[in-house]
Amino acid sequence: MTLPGASLACGEWRLRLMAALSLAGFWQEVVRQWLAQPTHPTLLALAITETLNLLLLLSNRKPASRDTRPGSAMASLLATFHFLALDLRTQNHWLPETLSMGLILSGFLWQIYAKLSLGRAFGWLPAHRGIVTRGAYRWVRHPIYLGYLLSHCGFLASHATLRNALVYALLYLLQALRMAREERWLSCDPAYRHYRQRVRWRILPGVY
Repeated sequence: MTLPGASLACGEWRLRLMAALSLAGFWQEVVRQWLAQPTHPTLLALAITETLNLLLLLSNRKPASRDTRPGSAMASLLATFHFLALDLRTQNHWLPETLSMGLILSGFLWQIYAKLSLGRAFGWLPAHRGIVTRGAYRWVRHPIYLGYLLSHCGFLASHATLRNALVYALLYLLQALRMAREERWLSCDPAYRHYRQRVRWRILPGVY
């Protein structure tokens, strides 16, 4: 009989192996495309931000509880590895390269701030890792997703294709599902219910 703890540990190692293999393949393609067009740094900037995200996933601490239901796991898995579906070859610009880079870097810096606020209470499944209300969490309830959104808008503005637009549209449908499930999971804690009343917006102040 397989113990639940052993099954979760096996799943964690599989996730880490998948992340390592995915990053290796992704960086190989990124470098190949960048060498073909070295005057466009947005591709390297995206690769760095996605690498940071996965490295933080690999170093997260074990939560007190987490949502391992199939729907949550599938949404988290697809959202985590969405970058493998992006079209890295074409560069149809909606914005000048400098503005696109500005959006990517702004999102990247905000992600760092949000993740420093969160510490190691970070993972790929909805989980209870403690209620964090400091730093970036004073402004929105899911500030890391805001950082992702800024960076992804910057990349899409410099790689504007139908495929990339569809990938990001699907990604943020999944992110909305993840946020809703995470909040439902955390709402069993009175401290989180109080925090949710105090910080009204999930990701974009005044919008959502």
